[in-house]
Amino acid sequence: MPKPVFSQERCKGCELCIVACPKKLLVMSTTFNGKGYNFSTCPDDAECVGCCLCAKTCPDTAIEIHK
Repeated sequence: MPKPVFSQERCKGCELCIVACPKKLLVMSTTFNGKGYNFSTCPDDAECVGCCLCAKTCPDTAIEIHK
């Protein structure tokens, strides 16, 4: 089962991954990383299909899909 893994400290909150996710599973956190940005997260990663669009879209390589 695929699982998105986010590097909270690398994320700068651009939200490109949120737009790219075809299942609309990603949201911005309500907390901040060390740089002061809200970061992307997936509250229901069991629904992830592993398409990797979020990881491919991320300009900061802050997302990996573990299969």
